[in-house]
Amino acid sequence: MSAVVQPAASLGARRVHSVRRVGLSRQAVVVRAVTAEQAPSTTAQPYGRVFNFSAGPAVLPVEVLEQAQADLLNWQGSGMSVMEMSHRGKEFQSIIDGAEADLRALLAIPDNYQVLFMQGGASSQFSAIPLNLSAEGDTLDYIVTGSWSKKAAGEAKKYGKVNVVATGDNKSVPDPSSWKLSPDAKYVHYCDNETIQGVEFKAPPVVGDKVLVADMSSNFCSKPVDVSKYGLIYAGAQKNIGPAGVTIVIVRDDLIGNSRPSTPVMLDYKVQADDKSMYNTPPCWAIYMCGLVFAKMRRDGGLAAVQQANEKKAKVLYDAIAGSNGFYSSPVDAAARSMMNVPFTIPANADLEKEFVSQAAKHSMIQLKGHRSVGGMRASIYNSMPLDGVQQLANFMKEFAVNSA
Repeated sequence: MSAVVQPAASLGARRVHSVRRVGLSRQAVVVRAVTAEQAPSTTAQPYGRVFNFSAGPAVLPVEVLEQAQADLLNWQGSGMSVMEMSHRGKEFQSIIDGAEADLRALLAIPDNYQVLFMQGGASSQFSAIPLNLSAEGDTLDYIVTGSWSKKAAGEAKKYGKVNVVATGDNKSVPDPSSWKLSPDAKYVHYCDNETIQGVEFKAPPVVGDKVLVADMSSNFCSKPVDVSKYGLIYAGAQKNIGPAGVTIVIVRDDLIGNSRPSTPVMLDYKVQADDKSMYNTPPCWAIYMCGLVFAKMRRDGGLAAVQQANEKKAKVLYDAIAGSNGFYSSPVDAAARSMMNVPFTIPANADLEKEFVSQAAKHSMIQLKGHRSVGGMRASIYNSMPLDGVQQLANFMKEFAVNSA
């Protein structure tokens, strides 16, 4: 069987965005040209890409994807893909060291904190945290403001006496004056940004001398953070910093080494710290991708610049909701509205919401359906969502409202 390659001349003036292998054998490789006309997008984005408002896995920077594409078959002259190299080799060691160094620089992580690249998603930390930070029978404080903090508290009940400090209404952060903190709690856990409800803390909770633990999965690296105010920060990668597969844990040294005897080895922070996140084979590709994202954020001006861009995008979207004369509504109190996840509804006619999502997809804006537990619409506008995407959504919202009047 001979190779089939479409001649470049037959493409005329059409731009070939990529060449994709569609068949492979020992004898031949069949190649198909992917043209702009074949791509589903109506945006001006490269490679026929759509504006992807998914809550996660989420959009990644085109520059990073291009670098990964260039490195795919032969990473920096090593003769290997990152997906092929040994995690014990010098090549991958340089990748994970670089990723950690760039993350430390971005967040100004103090020297008395460990950075762990763990597996199992952020949800695995719902168990790891009480197993490492408490003993059986200890009191554990949880602030519940939405679905993910509720799940974290529910899992922690397997390992200790959970005191729910406060329970929100899924649209606001409870007034701190109403919180019931335990005097003997081993730590206070909260979710900095609730992905589903779109509720975000604008400052860390004030918990005195208690160990503060934060789930930052959906707003990690979206703004500067004073790591020294926390005992532990954890975040799944697949929102702001990379593909699914790796979970970042930033933990203070004095909280390591006190795990329960029953703690699974893969959840033991001391094991992970002692082995530099390589007790077993880590999620090499995901770590590599995170490293590329961290490096790009540093080149672009760091987290202060990231925050400025995110605030601008959020303003465009919230202004579109506020300026719709009530056609759209944000269910979240203004003081707690997320920069990352923006839920909104059509209160006068919920039946139009399905049509909104369908029509938006035809305009190359996808994944705008709200979470199944909430309904409505939700636009996740993470770091890598370009301003143009948010502006296009805002323009579409205005047009849809006019046409539906």
